[in-house]
Amino acid sequence: MKVNKAEIVISAVSEKQYPNNRWPEIALAGRSNVGKSSFINKLINRKNLARTSSKPGKTQTLNFYTINDAFYFVDVPGYGYAKVSKKEREKWGEMMEEYFSLRDTLRLTVLIVDIRHKPTEDDRMMYDFLKHFEIPVLVIATKLDKIPKNKKDTHLKRVIKTLEMDPNDAVIPFSAETSEGKEEAWRYLSNYLK
Repeated sequence: MKVNKAEIVISAVSEKQYPNNRWPEIALAGRSNVGKSSFINKLINRKNLARTSSKPGKTQTLNFYTINDAFYFVDVPGYGYAKVSKKEREKWGEMMEEYFSLRDTLRLTVLIVDIRHKPTEDDRMMYDFLKHFEIPVLVIATKLDKIPKNKKDTHLKRVIKTLEMDPNDAVIPFSAETSEGKEEAWRYLSNYLK
């Protein structure tokens, strides 16, 4: 997909702030520092629309990005970061639950995991949470360029097994460095934007 226009429109903390023009939405979830911002920036060919940070836990709101005046990417707060207070984490949890349970324009959630490591308990909980709300899930396994090519299948199998993925859900290996997986990701996302 060619992206001609991409901009952040609102950082929302509750339903009353969500955009109301009924465009399809694709949410992006993953633990802090897994590469969500890099994934967004690589897909839309922009260096820094989504802010990348070496400090985990930076995204503390639901960030709505309009793409081509046709749909939204919604970047949700990263989970599993210990330096955030318990109260703050509970607030994020409520904000995310409200979004995922109420938003009828949400078409798909992209769950981003790091291919180098076994998915965490938080990743499993997020996957199960999305399945509970019957939200379609695409798993993107980032940082593909950081593992040897001959280990790719082994790492992907570990992701599928650890998340206990539904056989109907896809996992796409991805690298923000080399763009591997970018076209495949767009092909998959396009099915949910019609």
